[in-house]
Amino acid sequence: MATSASTPATTTSTTTKRKSSISESTPKTIHFTARTPTWTYLKLQLMNHGITSTPPTLDPLTARTYLSAALTQFLGLTGTAIPIDILKVSAEGRTPTVWTRVPRDDASAVVAALSSWIGGGMNTGGGGDASAGNVAWRVCAKGNYLGALVQGSGGELFVP
Repeated sequence: MATSASTPATTTSTTTKRKSSISESTPKTIHFTARTPTWTYLKLQLMNHGITSTPPTLDPLTARTYLSAALTQFLGLTGTAIPIDILKVSAEGRTPTVWTRVPRDDASAVVAALSSWIGGGMNTGGGGDASAGNVAWRVCAKGNYLGALVQGSGGELFVP
Protein backbone atom coordinates (compact mmCIF):
# COMPACT_ATOMS: atom_id res chain seq x y z
CA MET A 1 0.00 0.00 0.00
CA ALA A 2 2.92 2.29 0.44
CA THR A 3 3.72 2.10 -3.27
CA SER A 4 0.18 3.08 -4.30
CA ALA A 5 0.21 6.06 -1.91
CA SER A 6 3.52 7.33 -3.31
CA THR A 7 2.32 7.24 -6.92
CA PRO A 8 -0.55 9.76 -6.51
CA ALA A 9 1.75 12.07 -4.56
CA THR A 10 4.14 12.38 -7.51
CA THR A 11 1.32 13.02 -9.98
CA THR A 12 -0.13 15.69 -7.73
CA SER A 13 3.20 17.46 -7.38
CA THR A 14 3.75 17.55 -11.17
CA THR A 15 0.21 18.83 -11.72
CA THR A 16 0.80 21.62 -9.20
CA LYS A 17 3.99 22.66 -10.95
CA ARG A 18 2.25 22.90 -14.29
CA LYS A 19 -0.61 24.97 -12.93
CA SER A 20 1.74 27.45 -11.27
CA SER A 21 3.80 27.90 -14.44
CA ILE A 22 0.66 28.56 -16.51
CA SER A 23 -0.80 31.03 -14.02
CA GLU A 24 2.48 32.98 -13.85
CA SER A 25 2.62 33.49 -17.62
CA THR A 26 -0.97 34.74 -18.10
CA PRO A 27 -1.76 38.19 -16.67
CA LYS A 28 -4.84 38.69 -14.56
CA THR A 29 -7.54 40.84 -16.13
CA ILE A 30 -9.12 43.56 -14.03
CA HIS A 31 -12.47 45.00 -15.08
CA PHE A 32 -13.53 48.45 -13.93
CA THR A 33 -16.85 50.11 -14.69
CA ALA A 34 -17.77 53.63 -13.61
CA ARG A 35 -21.54 53.62 -13.59
CA THR A 36 -22.17 57.10 -12.26
CA PRO A 37 -19.50 59.56 -13.38
CA THR A 38 -19.35 62.83 -11.52
CA TRP A 39 -19.07 65.11 -14.55
CA THR A 40 -20.66 65.59 -17.95
CA TYR A 41 -18.65 67.20 -20.73
CA LEU A 42 -20.16 69.51 -23.35
CA LYS A 43 -18.80 70.73 -26.65
CA LEU A 44 -20.47 74.05 -27.49
CA GLN A 45 -20.28 76.30 -30.53
CA LEU A 46 -21.15 79.96 -30.52
CA MET A 47 -23.33 80.65 -33.56
CA ASN A 48 -23.83 84.14 -35.02
CA HIS A 49 -27.42 84.96 -35.98
CA GLY A 50 -26.89 88.62 -36.82
CA ILE A 51 -26.73 90.46 -40.10
CA THR A 52 -22.95 90.63 -40.08
CA SER A 53 -21.07 87.77 -41.67
CA THR A 54 -18.07 88.06 -39.37
CA PRO A 55 -17.78 85.28 -36.83
CA PRO A 56 -18.10 86.32 -33.18
CA THR A 57 -14.90 86.57 -31.20
CA LEU A 58 -14.72 84.53 -28.03
CA ASP A 59 -12.34 84.48 -25.10
CA PRO A 60 -12.79 82.65 -21.76
CA LEU A 61 -14.24 85.69 -20.01
CA THR A 62 -16.80 86.34 -22.74
CA ALA A 63 -17.69 82.65 -22.84
CA ARG A 64 -18.29 82.65 -19.09
CA THR A 65 -20.47 85.76 -19.43
CA TYR A 66 -22.59 84.16 -22.17
CA LEU A 67 -22.91 80.88 -20.22
CA SER A 68 -23.97 82.71 -17.06
CA ALA A 69 -26.49 84.82 -18.98
CA ALA A 70 -28.08 81.71 -20.48
CA LEU A 71 -28.31 79.94 -17.13
CA THR A 72 -29.72 83.02 -15.41
CA GLN A 73 -32.34 83.58 -18.10
CA PHE A 74 -33.53 79.97 -18.02
CA LEU A 75 -33.15 79.02 -14.35
CA GLY A 76 -32.89 82.32 -12.49
CA LEU A 77 -30.78 82.41 -9.35
CA THR A 78 -30.57 78.61 -9.33
CA GLY A 79 -28.82 78.71 -12.70
CA THR A 80 -26.03 80.90 -11.40
CA ALA A 81 -25.28 78.33 -8.70
CA ILE A 82 -24.46 75.58 -11.23
CA PRO A 83 -20.67 75.26 -11.46
CA ILE A 84 -19.35 75.27 -15.02
CA ASP A 85 -15.68 74.65 -15.74
CA ILE A 86 -14.41 76.02 -19.05
CA LEU A 87 -11.77 73.56 -20.23
CA LYS A 88 -10.85 75.06 -23.59
CA VAL A 89 -11.86 77.93 -25.86
CA SER A 90 -10.80 77.64 -29.49
CA ALA A 91 -11.80 78.76 -32.96
CA GLU A 92 -12.25 75.66 -35.12
CA GLY A 93 -12.72 76.99 -38.62
CA ARG A 94 -14.95 80.05 -38.42
CA THR A 95 -16.98 79.03 -35.39
CA PRO A 96 -15.72 79.51 -31.82
CA THR A 97 -15.85 76.30 -29.78
CA VAL A 98 -15.96 75.89 -26.01
CA TRP A 99 -15.35 72.68 -24.07
CA THR A 100 -17.06 72.71 -20.66
CA ARG A 101 -17.50 70.41 -17.68
CA VAL A 102 -20.68 70.47 -15.59
CA PRO A 103 -21.99 68.22 -12.79
CA ARG A 104 -23.80 65.19 -14.19
CA ASP A 105 -26.99 65.92 -12.24
CA ASP A 106 -27.24 69.44 -13.71
CA ALA A 107 -26.33 68.54 -17.30
CA SER A 108 -29.88 68.34 -18.66
CA ALA A 109 -30.76 71.75 -17.20
CA VAL A 110 -27.57 73.29 -18.62
CA VAL A 111 -28.23 71.83 -22.09
CA ALA A 112 -31.82 73.14 -22.03
CA ALA A 113 -30.68 76.59 -20.90
CA LEU A 114 -27.90 76.90 -23.47
CA SER A 115 -29.87 75.58 -26.42
CA SER A 116 -32.79 77.96 -25.82
CA TRP A 117 -30.70 81.11 -25.23
CA ILE A 118 -30.20 83.85 -27.82
CA GLY A 119 -28.19 86.81 -26.65
CA GLY A 120 -25.14 88.92 -27.09
CA GLY A 121 -26.79 92.10 -28.30
CA MET A 122 -27.30 95.24 -26.24
CA ASN A 123 -31.04 94.63 -25.76
CA THR A 124 -30.98 91.00 -24.71
CA GLY A 125 -28.98 91.29 -21.51
CA GLY A 126 -26.64 88.52 -22.57
CA GLY A 127 -23.37 90.35 -22.47
CA GLY A 128 -22.72 93.78 -23.85
CA ASP A 129 -20.82 92.95 -27.03
CA ALA A 130 -22.78 94.84 -29.68
CA SER A 131 -20.35 93.83 -32.42
CA ALA A 132 -21.18 90.17 -31.93
CA GLY A 133 -24.79 90.64 -32.97
CA ASN A 134 -27.25 88.01 -31.86
CA VAL A 135 -25.42 84.87 -30.83
CA ALA A 136 -26.63 81.51 -29.61
CA TRP A 137 -25.08 78.35 -28.23
CA ARG A 138 -25.20 75.12 -30.19
CA VAL A 139 -24.64 71.92 -28.21
CA CYS A 140 -22.48 69.82 -30.53
CA ALA A 141 -21.70 66.93 -28.20
CA LYS A 142 -22.53 65.75 -24.70
CA GLY A 143 -20.97 62.84 -22.88
CA ASN A 144 -19.90 61.50 -19.53
CA TYR A 145 -16.37 60.68 -20.67
CA LEU A 146 -14.12 63.27 -22.27
CA GLY A 147 -12.06 60.76 -24.22
CA ALA A 148 -15.12 59.39 -25.96
CA LEU A 149 -16.39 62.89 -26.67
CA VAL A 150 -13.31 64.09 -28.54
CA GLN A 151 -13.07 60.81 -30.48
CA GLY A 152 -9.54 60.11 -29.45
CA SER A 153 -7.23 60.09 -26.53
CA GLY A 154 -8.29 63.53 -25.36
CA GLY A 155 -4.72 64.79 -25.52
CA GLU A 156 -5.51 67.33 -28.22
CA LEU A 157 -7.94 69.06 -25.89
CA PHE A 158 -5.18 70.56 -23.76
CA VAL A 159 -2.84 71.68 -26.54
CA PRO A 160 -2.44 75.46 -26.31
